[in-house]
Amino acid sequence: MYKLVATDMDETFLDHDHQIPEANIRAMQRMKELGVLFVPSSGRWYSSIMDNFAHLDPALLEGSYVISYNGGFINRVGDPKPLTSCGIGRACAEELYALGCELGKCMHVNVADGHVFVCDAPEAERTYLEKISGVTHFSSADHTDLSFLDGRDIVKLIFMDPDFEGLQQLGHELEPMAQRLGVEITFSSKRYLEFMPAGIDKGYGLKKLAEMLGIPMDQVIGVGDSANDLAMIKAAGLGVGVANVTDDVHPYCDAVLESTGDDGAFEELVEKYLEPSSAL
Repeated sequence: MYKLVATDMDETFLDHDHQIPEANIRAMQRMKELGVLFVPSSGRWYSSIMDNFAHLDPALLEGSYVISYNGGFINRVGDPKPLTSCGIGRACAEELYALGCELGKCMHVNVADGHVFVCDAPEAERTYLEKISGVTHFSSADHTDLSFLDGRDIVKLIFMDPDFEGLQQLGHELEPMAQRLGVEITFSSKRYLEFMPAGIDKGYGLKKLAEMLGIPMDQVIGVGDSANDLAMIKAAGLGVGVANVTDDVHPYCDAVLESTGDDGAFEELVEKYLEPSSAL
């Protein structure tokens, strides 16, 4: 019997409009009835994740947890103070920011207090970010370094580019630099190259939470669609991809659903793997 379901948010639990499909709300209700802990796990920050659930009955997430910043932070639902946290050093962030400026990249600089500072965002990215709280836009022409952050702790830095193949190639080329700086590279949403502290990923966060709760990993389901979900999918007792899972992650999934993130895949998940009849 599975006791915990951890899921990525964007393109997995949410549709392309950043909304929760009705089928997934029904699935949350059924998981609550079954006593299965539902845990959102995202590269975004806690308050941004909670905004996605603001219109739902709070009882659906009561007593649960949120894994944010790709496994680096864990929060109890309702408590903005994290139980675990992580970050990258200022010198590391400055070097990555300088490189991003040199390459002309749109960048996201995520800080520990739940804000993201977005540099040189193209119109499509600005439109997407309008749906997310805690975003501040700025221009690299106005800020040649990150001193304007006034000492805020930096959690991760992202390069954004709609040319995802080019971004993946860039990530490969930057691996030696990443190793030197003590960061790891991952990808998400088919447009983000993310720099995270070495050793921190969604698999790490999921294992940490399961350990805190005394839940064996073979009783955990991890659901995702993209490269930054891979560690979580591999760590879980059952690693599941939605139908729109990317080609690089698909081979590592124990199961792939027939439903996409847009469809609302979690009713299918509940029916196949959580209902008492599924164990027969």
